[in-house]
Amino acid sequence: MKPVHESGGLKTGRRFSHTECFFRSGIDSWHSHWPSGDGEGGFRNFHNLGREYFAVSARERAAEMAVFVLMILASAWPVIYMVVTVVKLLCKGRAGLV
Repeated sequence: MKPVHESGGLKTGRRFSHTECFFRSGIDSWHSHWPSGDGEGGFRNFHNLGREYFAVSARERAAEMAVFVLMILASAWPVIYMVVTVVKLLCKGRAGLV
């Protein structure tokens, strides 16, 4: 059960609980410095953060491109082998006609 405020209240008979209106957040102890655990003594520069991101992104893109090239070569060699075989077959067929 909620505590009720014992003052007059409304004419309808409802009473409201007492609310503390003098809350202090303790902003006086904040000194505009946020400690970081990265060992650099502060936040990293946005430029450095972007450079690190793009370096990691470039490494990942290179690895993905190497895997993609291997997949293309693995799927293309049967087609290349077929073309070579058909050319050899056609050359043999013409040699027999002459």
